[in-house]
Amino acid sequence: MAMSVLTPDQLDAQASQLHDTQAWQQIVSGWERTAPEPGPSLAGHTEPARAQPPAPDRPADWRSLLSVPVDRLIEDSLRTLPAAPPPERPLPGRLGAVLPDRVHAWRRVGQSDLRPSVHLGYARQILAEWGWQNTPYRLRDARGARCVCGALLTAHRLGYGSSATVDRAGAWLITELRAQGWPGLIGPWNRVPGRTATEALTLIDRAARRAALAGH
Repeated sequence: MAMSVLTPDQLDAQASQLHDTQAWQQIVSGWERTAPEPGPSLAGHTEPARAQPPAPDRPADWRSLLSVPVDRLIEDSLRTLPAAPPPERPLPGRLGAVLPDRVHAWRRVGQSDLRPSVHLGYARQILAEWGWQNTPYRLRDARGARCVCGALLTAHRLGYGSSATVDRAGAWLITELRAQGWPGLIGPWNRVPGRTATEALTLIDRAARRAALAGH
């Protein structure tokens, strides 16, 4: 079975390119856009009272009172829910953390694709259970600990999401970093002296929430 041979820095670059596309910026700005606030009334202007229409014999359909379609209300409500935790599927043990990724290729058999928010949940699980590392910028260290991008790639190679899903998950990480004021890629953020595992996990949590709110 063919497996992704991307390195963490290659994934970082691909995610950045996706983030910078106009299509991605439309996705990001679309879910953040809210309805405009009503404009202020003119000073000193009094709206004349309008005669109320006679009450109908039968109550009007409640849908006619809504300013947006019901389907849109339901969709907006679902998008405000937090990211769902990934389905229960335990990771390989500590030995699995240090084995070559090709050993885990069988885990991809029959697996369907995932939303980026769910993929990020698995990447978080990898960092939490196998460990996080920030130098050197490699897929993993001798103990099997991963960097942030390495966790995304490992999640994919364990069967959690397609290559396209990995790119989108990385783009959501960069979207969160931009919101925090970080102008660069994920790797340099991961390598900042003093960076902690808690900060890495928090970054993934916030990116997953952004993705879930956007329906991803």
